[in-house]
This record gives sequence, C-alpha cells and structure tokens, in this order.
Amino acid sequence: MTLLLNRSDLESVLDPARCLEALRRGFTAEPGEVPARRVIVPLPGPGTATTLIPGLVEGVPAYTVKVNAKFPGSRPALRGVVALHDLGTGETLALLDSATVTAWRTGLAAALGTHALARGGAATVAVVGAGAQAELVLRGLAALRPVRALTVSDLDEDRAAAFAGRHGARLGIAAATEADPRAAVRDAGIVITATWARDPLLHAADVAPGAHVTSLGADEPGKAELGADLLAGARVVVDDVALATEMGVLAGAGPDAARAAGTLGAVLRGEAPGRAADGEVTVYAPVGLPWQDLALGWTAYQAAREAGRGTDYDFLD
Repeated sequence: MTLLLNRSDLESVLDPARCLEALRRGFTAEPGEVPARRVIVPLPGPGTATTLIPGLVEGVPAYTVKVNAKFPGSRPALRGVVALHDLGTGETLALLDSATVTAWRTGLAAALGTHALARGGAATVAVVGAGAQAELVLRGLAALRPVRALTVSDLDEDRAAAFAGRHGARLGIAAATEADPRAAVRDAGIVITATWARDPLLHAADVAPGAHVTSLGADEPGKAELGADLLAGARVVVDDVALATEMGVLAGAGPDAARAAGTLGAVLRGEAPGRAADGEVTVYAPVGLPWQDLALGWTAYQAAREAGRGTDYDFLD
C-alpha cells in the first residue's frame, strides 16, 4: 500500500527538532557514490519542470524521486510530489506533497548552515523574502540559537508585516519591516534571502562586517540574490560544489569561490573550517540536494505511520 500525505497531514506530524536531526545525520554521513542529479527543463510559458533523483541517505532503507512544477506567478508557486520507494523492492511507500517537503527540508537545512557559519553571538536577523522557506529557516534557527531581533523585507508589505508579527509574537522579540532590502540587512548579524530575484539584491557594502548571509533564491540558472563582489569577498559554503557551479549560484564570483571553504557537510564533519574570524563575512548558498528530500520524507513517513495520518492507496488494485 502507498501512503498519500497531503500538506495538512505533513504539517500535523512534522517536528522541527526531529527533522533537524535527520538532516544533520544526512550532512555528516559519508558522501555517497551515486551522483545527485537535478534536471531543470523550461516549459512553454512562465514555468519550469524540475526532477531531483535519487534521494539516498546512508542507513535509510528507501529512496526518493521528486518532480516539481515551478510557476512563480502562481500561489503556491511550487507543486508536485515526492515519491518514496523501498530501497530493496522498489515498492512505492508514499507520495508526499512536494511543496511542503521542499519548504521544510530547504528551510531547516538552511537553518543548520546558518547556525554553523554565523558568529556565536549573532542574534539579530534580517529576512528578505517572507515566504514558506524563510518561515522554516527562522523556526529552525530559533531552535538552534537565540533570536533577539527581526527585520523583514518583502515586495508585499502586508506579507512582510504578517511574517514579522507572527514571529515576533512567537519568539517574544522586537520585529519590524523595511521596504528596502539593503536597509533591512544593514545592522543584521544574520541575513536570510529567499526570493525569486534575477538581479542581485545585496552587494558587499550592504552587509555588516562579520555578518552571515544565507541565500536560498539562486537555486537554478538565471536567478541571483547576491552580487559578485559580495560572493568574491566572503567565505562561501555550498551544499555541493559541482551542482552549485552548474546552477550558476557562484556566477561572477570566480570558479574557486566555494572550493576554498567547501561544503556544509565537510564543515559539519569537521573536515573544513566554517568561519575563520569574527570579522569575516560568510555565505551559505545551497541549491538543495535529493538526499534532503529523503531525510525529510522518511522522517515524515515514519511519523505519519506512528500517528495514523494519511490515506492508504493501492496502485496495483
């Protein structure tokens, strides 16, 4: 039987702490021998079709295949499914809503990277792009370190205000909005960008010395949130160097921008340094890897079975 898990099912069983631990185990596992593949195909019109295969994590007896449709003008902008298969038999164990899986795994993986690379005392956060991914970054980050102040910038002023109000109340902190992204990040120790931008929003002069920036928007060719000068002058960490280069994440920053600092997995395993000095600017610029879909999807599948959530369906009937 295949377990069908929609957004409500997933949000009822997912726990940030449990998901953070699953993602940390994935990052610190030895790199697999099967190469990750991320296939992006432009569609006629404004959308793209994306497939991520295969999702594999050492010790998890399953794999994932994710198929997404991205339409920036739609709400939600991301639609699709994550198929969870038994690693031994190929049985389809579950079909999960990909928008929910993607938001949770992207946001919480980014929270791990942010916490690992930001200064120990950094507690002032600026968010540029108040969508689902930034929502989960902030939830995950607050589970890893204190967050004492928040500034939010978004093209939609109402969405920025709602985001600031929601998280300010949840964390019991001062939360404000700022229309200009550059003004929003000026004094922040931690900056999170999660937008659809195709032209850089921030440059080197816009961020404070010692700040950390996590950029989630530049996950495919043609998208850019950070200027080449900011990337070139920072210690840049990615989730996969080859894939980040292929997706254009480091465009304009030079071919060795990420090789010097390496990957977040290497940082978390103690094989590469994260931050070298308090005054250094660090950047985490992930593109998202297939194994992260499995880490989150397997955790959700187990939790749903434990809670009796979801709908069983027999595709072979």
